[in-house]
Amino acid sequence: MSALRMTYLALAVWGAIHPMYYFLSWFAGNGFDLGAMVQAWHVNAASSGLVWDLTIAAIALTVFIVAECVARRAWAGLIAIPATFCIGVSCGLPLYLFLRARPPG
Repeated sequence: MSALRMTYLALAVWGAIHPMYYFLSWFAGNGFDLGAMVQAWHVNAASSGLVWDLTIAAIALTVFIVAECVARRAWAGLIAIPATFCIGVSCGLPLYLFLRARPPG
């Protein structure tokens, strides 16, 4: 595996674990209430801006992944879409880059 692919994989793992730590900590303190979590994301203008920034980035990434997977007929890359929306762009983007950087064959 190339150094670049290992870097993408490491970033995908980090992008899954690090944010999930904060989500799970929040759930531990507040119960599993997604509505309350979304409310917490919009507690002020700065956090709302960040939520919208990441939402738009996730949508753009999804469009890119779908277009690339259709053009390349490399369907395994589609797994990065649920990773993006269930974990975050910090996992979905490097995961897709890891999958896309796979040598042909």
